[in-house]
Amino acid sequence: MNILITGGAGYIGSTVAWMFIDRGHKVTIIDNLKNGNLSNIPKKSKFIKSDIANIKKLEKNLDKKYDVVLHFAALIDNQESLIKKKEYLKNNFYKSKIFFQFCLKRGIRKFIFSSSAAVYGNSNTIVNEKSKTEPLAPYGLSKLKFENFLRKLDHKIDYVILRYFNVVGAEKKLRCGFKIKKNKSIFGNLCQAFFNNKIFHIYGKNFSTYDGTSVRDYIYISDLSEVHYNFAKKILKTKLRLTLNCGYGKGYSVLSIIQKLNLLKKKKIKYYFKPQRKNDIEYSVANTKKLEKYFQFKNLKSKLEIMINSSLLWYKKNKIN
Repeated sequence: MNILITGGAGYIGSTVAWMFIDRGHKVTIIDNLKNGNLSNIPKKSKFIKSDIANIKKLEKNLDKKYDVVLHFAALIDNQESLIKKKEYLKNNFYKSKIFFQFCLKRGIRKFIFSSSAAVYGNSNTIVNEKSKTEPLAPYGLSKLKFENFLRKLDHKIDYVILRYFNVVGAEKKLRCGFKIKKNKSIFGNLCQAFFNNKIFHIYGKNFSTYDGTSVRDYIYISDLSEVHYNFAKKILKTKLRLTLNCGYGKGYSVLSIIQKLNLLKKKKIKYYFKPQRKNDIEYSVANTKKLEKYFQFKNLKSKLEIMINSSLLWYKKNKIN
């Protein structure tokens, strides 16, 4: 396969890029490095430093033909999007439209889109792909708007929309990870607290959850990469117009994650409660029955331990302060 990846210097995009390269496929990466890190990009890939809407530059540097486009490029900070609404809609929606229209003109018809569980907004129960979509912030709205744009093109294209829940951990060879600008992930912050003896901040303790802290469905980055790889192969052989939740269908609270890390490493992380953030989602867990028709995850019982350990190993290797 000849694969085109946008946002391939980011956490998820680079991990997926490595998986394709490891299996002998050709990969071209587009990234403006606004959020991504150059060190994440596989050396065997072709790298184009460019905004996805810079069509003139892309025309000069891209190959004539690509089998599948995997679109990861986006601004990703939910809280920041509340302050920079116009910037998020411009980058994640309008620029993505420009890029996809360019792809269509070049005859590309197969797409995998990196969406988010943020499209659902708040829920007190597990959500499936038909659940109501009510994004609480412009980040989730920008993802939902682009999903709808793709569906309007479904007579012209094949697509798989993957709604990620919380993606964590590091790939097995630790070649890339969450070394990106503005990384505010819970596991990144936990690693920082663990290695640097810093206090971990928990935002909110009065959510309507079993221990008062927010609950999330976490998925291991390597599993999510396998999902992308398998759907890239499938979409070449058959027509696909799918929207799928990507999680394990199990929720963990912030406190339970801390307790699990403490148990695994026999070290107590100090934490401090801070006020709940505006428009924070309190409960986000996926119904994964639809995904399971196409893909079966292995060793689910040990995933949380794998996600924690791989994060700590990657963080220690990269010596991030």
